[in-house]
Amino acid sequence: MELTSDSAKLLAFLAGLGLFAGLETWRPARALQRPRWRRFGFHGGVALLNTVIVRLLVAAPLLLWLQHAQQQGWGLASWLGLQGGLELLISLVVLDAFDYFWHRANHRVGFLWRFHTAHHSDTEMDVSTALRFHPGELLISALVKALWIVLWGPSVAAWVLFEILVSLFAQFHHSNLALPPRFERVLAWFIVTPQYHSAHHAVPRHWGDRNFSIILSVWDRLFSSLAVVPPGAEPGPLGLPEQRERAFAPLAYLAEPLNASNTRL
Repeated sequence: MELTSDSAKLLAFLAGLGLFAGLETWRPARALQRPRWRRFGFHGGVALLNTVIVRLLVAAPLLLWLQHAQQQGWGLASWLGLQGGLELLISLVVLDAFDYFWHRANHRVGFLWRFHTAHHSDTEMDVSTALRFHPGELLISALVKALWIVLWGPSVAAWVLFEILVSLFAQFHHSNLALPPRFERVLAWFIVTPQYHSAHHAVPRHWGDRNFSIILSVWDRLFSSLAVVPPGAEPGPLGLPEQRERAFAPLAYLAEPLNASNTRL
């Protein structure tokens, strides 16, 4: 049976979830206060809701838009004549840069932040946190990605591979995994690691409004948004302090964009 892009993304997602859930069980970085079954149950429900919404409203239109853009020769990649492996590699880097600026915008633009708080309202962090996104954020993100397609014009292969890598890296750097300190420090020079990203989820703003990179950590260095956590240190409590009592309440989670307290900018 032919492996479609949807099935490839699903297989990669399930494999990554199982892998990093197992690794963080073996080498946890922090003791979790809430039972893991409850965390995975709630975030699994969030992921199911988002999957249904994305498949119904986003996946097919975005793929058709990508194919149309290629047929029309839109985007800088087409204008530069990039093809094959070179196009694939450069497209992955460019799309990762776009994702960095989009993530940063979600913290800087008040309207976007109201949706993004649903992700940051988790008061702990493990691989299931990578599933915790408000459906409204995903729909807005789809419109932004349609613009990326026009601007850059990636191939279908590059686009699908990028989405797979984003999913796997999100699972990795949200995981409650304790890597050997020296190995993590070296790795963080190239890619986003669990400790690197845990600073981004910290309550103190000198940590939490930095480290916006998704895959490659170079963007934070280039654009002055890097926060380095000292070896063996923790950036402090995670999440949003005002949402500690309702972080796992389904209705409160869906109503996050309407919450008047979400003005921490």
